[in-house]
Amino acid sequence: MKAISLFSGAGIGEFYLHRTGIDVVVANELIAKRAEVHSLFYPSCAMINADITKKETQSEIIRLAKKYDVRMVIATPPCQGLSSAGSNKTESALYNDPRNFLILSALNIVDELYPDYFIIENVPRFQQMLFHYDGRMVKLLELLQIKYGQDYEIGCDVLNAADYGVPQTRYRIVYRMWRKGLSWNLPEKESAVTLYDAIGNLPSLEANESSGLKNHVARSHPQNHIECMKHTPTGKSAFKNEFYFPKKPDGSRITGYGNSYKRMRWDAPAPTITMRNEIISSQENVHPGRPLPDGSWSDARVLTLRELLIVSSLPPDLDRPLCMTETAFRQVIGEGIPPLMMEKIMKGISELHE
Repeated sequence: MKAISLFSGAGIGEFYLHRTGIDVVVANELIAKRAEVHSLFYPSCAMINADITKKETQSEIIRLAKKYDVRMVIATPPCQGLSSAGSNKTESALYNDPRNFLILSALNIVDELYPDYFIIENVPRFQQMLFHYDGRMVKLLELLQIKYGQDYEIGCDVLNAADYGVPQTRYRIVYRMWRKGLSWNLPEKESAVTLYDAIGNLPSLEANESSGLKNHVARSHPQNHIECMKHTPTGKSAFKNEFYFPKKPDGSRITGYGNSYKRMRWDAPAPTITMRNEIISSQENVHPGRPLPDGSWSDARVLTLRELLIVSSLPPDLDRPLCMTETAFRQVIGEGIPPLMMEKIMKGISELHE
């Protein structure tokens, strides 16, 4: 089954779609560097690096989709304007951020293609957004039901990647539409994969150390951050430390959120990986660590690229695109839906198994 991917980014979520029988033949991405990486990962896919809100871009997407007889539309609009990890948390900020309304451009394309299947994926807060339609404000689910309910079955579910084999807690709102007479079931939930299950066999590393394993190289960090985390146990934040807490240059205590300067837990999936996964001071980014004989804790660092790939359900030996810095590649991983989750959602399409 041929598909188009809108707001494709680098194509992280598409990594395993070929295993389901879905072939993404056309993709659209605004940011040039992400579009370049998508073309490296998927050289046979036609990439349209252009603004989807422009009529000429929509026309080109539609033209190519019809040329290749596309039957599925995948839309994963950027979530930074809505994410709880971002700064746009007030209602006014939500409605003043144009990124939160990009899905309307995708609906223009759906109107023209009338695909058999359509999927939208975003952060759960997306379901609270209101859109102008026919003189009133409606949520996206109601908008889809009004526009397409006569011809499509429509599902809307908040799913957690950790329920589908991904060693990461990551909640996403997933809208599915499929033509009446077809079938698209949700995947069955699975037992959680803990962080220990996923990366517990990898050797410990301190900042700047290398293991000899591909992608398992520890980043450098400020020495004061390292010192804080060396005295922070698994699952705890350095803000709770009596002596080794985050400090200002004058030695006074920094105030901040309890989920920053924080170690992950071994006995649970990784927390949601954010775009700022390269720094200790961001959200729950630090390796769980292991107790050392002197009372301190090992691995005072963020996850290595190999560990990050594993908890995002990507191949651990994946080559970083040479056109991207490690930091930029980490950001791309942090913004994408885990591909194993996307694969299992797509496997619910009955005809792919016939």
